[in-house]
Amino acid sequence: MTQQTWDEVGGLLPHDEFRAASEAIVANIEQVIEGKTATVRLALAVLLAEGHLLIEDVPGVGKTKLAKALARSIDCSVRRIQFTPDLLPSDVTGVSVYNQETHDFEFRPGAVFANLVVGDEINRASPKTQSALLECMEERQVTVDGVTYQLQTPFMVIATQNPIEMEGTYPLPEAQRDRFTARIAMGYPDAGAELAMLDGHGATDPLHELRPVSDAATVRQLIGHVRQVHVADPVKQYAIDLVTATREAPDLRLGASPRATLQLLRTARAVAALEGRDYVLPDDLQALAVPVLAHRIIPTADAQLARRTTDAIVAELVHRLPVPNDRKRSSYDNRAGGSGRGPFEPRRP
Repeated sequence: MTQQTWDEVGGLLPHDEFRAASEAIVANIEQVIEGKTATVRLALAVLLAEGHLLIEDVPGVGKTKLAKALARSIDCSVRRIQFTPDLLPSDVTGVSVYNQETHDFEFRPGAVFANLVVGDEINRASPKTQSALLECMEERQVTVDGVTYQLQTPFMVIATQNPIEMEGTYPLPEAQRDRFTARIAMGYPDAGAELAMLDGHGATDPLHELRPVSDAATVRQLIGHVRQVHVADPVKQYAIDLVTATREAPDLRLGASPRATLQLLRTARAVAALEGRDYVLPDDLQALAVPVLAHRIIPTADAQLARRTTDAIVAELVHRLPVPNDRKRSSYDNRAGGSGRGPFEPRRP
């Protein structure tokens, strides 16, 4: 049976079908993750943008639970990798083994051959093992012994790491971080959500009872729908301006890459679709600037001494950078020359 490769997805869905499918996934995850709707929706947006997610936070706030809940909410193949210092690259990608019966080498796929790959504590593995993910995250393929194997769609790596635990860890290199579409932090729950967690998680773990509400075919359709979301030229230029600002900021010695521009726009398409729109607004880019750009940049030594975080630097750049002058028009806007179509909306037939 031929596997569906990453570039074979469905087309545009009716808005009500897209909304119903996406809201079902969000609601299912929220049975496990209390009070983190924005975080859950961003994780789903990264999946629909064909990206990868890095969850970075202190221990015990639900990083791995979010990854597992998303994986279990869609009926796809899921593999979990516990990254440790003794993990080998072949454990991730696979290895060719000599078969004495056939007198030939046969390939045994590694854990990366799944729709969703959950990498727990990714910074505990050596740089050599971390680099095993570079090809599959960018090109959706794995090359072993000169033979290239295509991965199927959807394909997403959800990695977790603990930023405060330094012993026995290897910081992710710039090339590895740049392949993650977004970095999010779970944060502590508020008092109400934590109380609900005690009621719902006190006796049993709801993750064990979670059932899929979607499947790989549906997710491919959702991805195809997101690809069709319209992006106006002023919005594209604004995305370029945001990324260019990181390259010119005096507080940064490394700005965001062109890959960051592309993934910022792809994620904005997914967010717009989840909001029920078929076009991207500058507000979508503003909301995504920190999670998509902050983990890709490196502050200068002076900025580090001043304890300026990359999140704060990106947020300041967003605040200072002028946005496109035309904003989305209300349906009640009757200004002269108005066509009833917002400046960022696609032309209707």
